[in-house]
Amino acid sequence: MAKNTEKLGRVLILGLGGTGAAVARYCAKRLGGRVESVTIVGGKASHEGPLAEELRSLGCTVQLGTEDIEGAYDLAVASPGISEFSSFFQTAKEHASELIGEPEFAYRESPENWVAITGTNGKTTTTTLSCRFLEEAGMQAETVGNIGTIITSRIDERQEGSWFVAELSSFQLATTKKLHPKVAVLLNVTPDHIEWHKTLENYAAAKEKIFQNLGEGDLAVISEDDEWCRAIAGRVRARGVRVCSLSVKAEPEGPDAAFLRGDELIVRLGGAEHDLLSRQDMVLEGIHNAENALAASALALHVGVPVETVRQGLRSFHALEHRIEPCGEAGGIRFVNDSKGTNTDAVEKALEAFRPGHIVILLGGHDKGTDLTSLAKKVASRCRVAVCYGAAGPRIAGAIRAAGGTAEVLEEPHMREAFARAVSVAIPEDVVLLSPACSSFDEFHNMEERGELFKKLAAEYCAGVRS
Repeated sequence: MAKNTEKLGRVLILGLGGTGAAVARYCAKRLGGRVESVTIVGGKASHEGPLAEELRSLGCTVQLGTEDIEGAYDLAVASPGISEFSSFFQTAKEHASELIGEPEFAYRESPENWVAITGTNGKTTTTTLSCRFLEEAGMQAETVGNIGTIITSRIDERQEGSWFVAELSSFQLATTKKLHPKVAVLLNVTPDHIEWHKTLENYAAAKEKIFQNLGEGDLAVISEDDEWCRAIAGRVRARGVRVCSLSVKAEPEGPDAAFLRGDELIVRLGGAEHDLLSRQDMVLEGIHNAENALAASALALHVGVPVETVRQGLRSFHALEHRIEPCGEAGGIRFVNDSKGTNTDAVEKALEAFRPGHIVILLGGHDKGTDLTSLAKKVASRCRVAVCYGAAGPRIAGAIRAAGGTAEVLEEPHMREAFARAVSVAIPEDVVLLSPACSSFDEFHNMEERGELFKKLAAEYCAGVRS
């Protein structure tokens, strides 16, 4: 696989997490050649440890416990947790000829065969399914980016002809300039991460940057069911870029579209229709997963995956861990782990996957301060019981009660107690659903830890019922 050979010069790296370390290791291998020096400024919360020692041993300069920057640099690479509106970011811009994010850096180093997926919700499922299609067609592909694998860490091992299937967050896209995937997907734009971007307009603009370099021969897959996305699609079309309209609510016009006709998944590319399969033939539940499947199918078909391979992949693909993940059934009660449902839109979509009046939902965690009006109405109308917990629990409970409806609203201090309360009120044919609408940081290190506890509690409950 062709790699960049241009000189990088003096490199500044902001942040000493996994992203910063991966870029530092990559650059350190090139010290004395393309790279003149590598300096990492860890940030105020960074501290000494084995990682700092390792990077120093590789020839890097590591500065910890500070956001102060001195000297001049040819290139700065910011970790995604550092907002472009922060003083840390702005100071770095003053000391570097150019400041970019890690996906942009990785693309410049290895620009061949990228596809990219973004959206407030659904991007992990769509990314994973897209990669599965490519792999089953015999194409070498791997998921990278926000999905968990830092892209720069995979460049040196990348083989000729391989594909990067990149899940990209708004944080990562905000600092892109030259990133140019062959297919770019935007699933939806709903309020999230406003504390990082400052406004919803900035957040949407960051998402739109996934299309900024698309041109002839490329494909933009953009939702028609989302107001923000429709506006973005109009601007992308105006540049002459080919747009595949994605919808689960209507049948879009035009030569390129991915949509539902009744329950049938249809992808139309270049005017040719491909009837894939019925929603009932998919293991994935929920209308939102039909949308994810359509987006992944359009992407795969555009890059040359055979239609039958797409059909087979859709039939066999299961739910991802922590995303509407079935995790046990006993006494007629099902347990579903949707710990990845960290915002209100994700939870509203999850609720559509289950029968109204038979849902016992666990909601709560770290309060991101988002508006709860729409979520509260959905919970009040579709759930039998809502158990609210954690720092955000009282605010969520109050919003659901104010929305009216028939849902019983209960409150507990932590998730463990919330689970116990949920199973105490669950009856046969109910689904006990963890879909918290919040991040996990009031009680857990991350959403995975939260989901693992829920699954452990569900397994213990099911074992107890069976015995």
